[in-house]
Amino acid sequence: MARRLLCIWFPRLASQASLRQSPAQGPFALTLRRGNSDHLHCLDPLAEAQGLSRGMALADARAICPDLTTRPADLMAEMQALSGLRRWAMRYSPLVARDGSAGLAADITGVAHLFGGEEALCQDLQDRLLRARLDGISAIADTRGAAHAMARHGGGILPPGQVSARLTALPVAALRIDHGTAEALDRAGLCRIGDLIAQPRAPLARRFGQGLLMRLDQFLGHQPEPLDPETETPSFGTRITLPEPIGLQSDVAAALQRLLERLCARLAAHHRGARRLRLELRRVDRATATAEIGLARPMRDPARIAPLFAPALSQIDAGFGIDALRLTAPLTEAQAPAQIALTAQERHQDALADLLSRLGNRLGFDAILRPLPADSLVPERSFLLAPAAFSQPGKWPAPSLRPLLLGGPEPLQAQSRSGTPPGSFGWSGRVLTTLRAVGPERIAPEWWLDDPGWRSGIRDYWQVETRQGPRLWLFHTPQAPAWHIAGEYA
Repeated sequence: MARRLLCIWFPRLASQASLRQSPAQGPFALTLRRGNSDHLHCLDPLAEAQGLSRGMALADARAICPDLTTRPADLMAEMQALSGLRRWAMRYSPLVARDGSAGLAADITGVAHLFGGEEALCQDLQDRLLRARLDGISAIADTRGAAHAMARHGGGILPPGQVSARLTALPVAALRIDHGTAEALDRAGLCRIGDLIAQPRAPLARRFGQGLLMRLDQFLGHQPEPLDPETETPSFGTRITLPEPIGLQSDVAAALQRLLERLCARLAAHHRGARRLRLELRRVDRATATAEIGLARPMRDPARIAPLFAPALSQIDAGFGIDALRLTAPLTEAQAPAQIALTAQERHQDALADLLSRLGNRLGFDAILRPLPADSLVPERSFLLAPAAFSQPGKWPAPSLRPLLLGGPEPLQAQSRSGTPPGSFGWSGRVLTTLRAVGPERIAPEWWLDDPGWRSGIRDYWQVETRQGPRLWLFHTPQAPAWHIAGEYA
């Protein structure tokens, strides 16, 4: 069976997608900045009728058409629109790939008879694009290069085996070569594809590179060109439509339990765990209520997820009743199959994750922090705080005799200016007497950081126990003699 390729080109995809979001009156174009000036990126038919063209400088375009309405091009939105069309085009073939920035390519070998033939397939495609108010040009040929060229030069259906006989009059730019090579060929008098076929291959390769010959062979079918469709990312969602509207919270919870069982089974089949779940409840008046929760770690256990929805469900206004529910997992992570928790430590980890999930949905996941070790000997920078739901407990170094409470350096009223702790000193309105002291522990500032608190130089830290009870962490700065308190032991 001869291979048949379908190519679809959307010459105004970016402008039409933008106008769908926000309509505009009169000639319209999207602009893209290149260097120090703006150029036209995509135009609508009214702008093209004024003599404007893609790539024209915006200043020149406004001189020709003062009424031109412009917006900055959103390349990400354009790519998303093409991705949506790629999924739509899978109704004609399971193998659909992008073909440039505004085109699609599909392998329809052995598929056309399901639509009544290639002509009926193209007619159905064009009718659907017309109803969607999208301009698209389709072409079918034996090779991807030929179908690509035809779609951008009028479209149509090329009978099998007719590429070299019917398409030699197309310009060399239709071979998907770069603009510089196409201009060089034009200056050499090789303007048509047929002109290249008649030339010796060795001189063409020496002058214009092997890329030109590769594209020519792909166009003619002498060199295979595989179609590499994108891997479809699985979507995780399930829905239920009810024969009669419901309004009781218990009924909604029962329907949610059924949805969770289905969704978690799908997640388990793909070895994924949900990090965020969204429940949409459609009321009989066509309004939609939404409940959304986050999870502290990937999870697919319905029994542990269902209670997290209870606070949100209690605030849902059912109105005159709810007749449909939809549950989706917009954010998932890999979760390999694991054995059921048997040890006390594993059960503790599950309980901690459930606690973080409940608190995170009430207070916000960024409000629940855990300390993590940091690679620094400076006490104030020896740890950092990170959201507990999005971090793993760190491995702390060997325990050191650090105080439980750390504070900013607080000067002491002490007479001693030497490196030995003073016999008595004043702190917090009290006079304390030193009973015993352990030290010193010398810590130097990190020279690559300009910390105002450490501009006094190195510090000698002492563990001081006083007769009055408080156990303090003091330090002395030899370079600028003074005593400060850095923390207090429990």
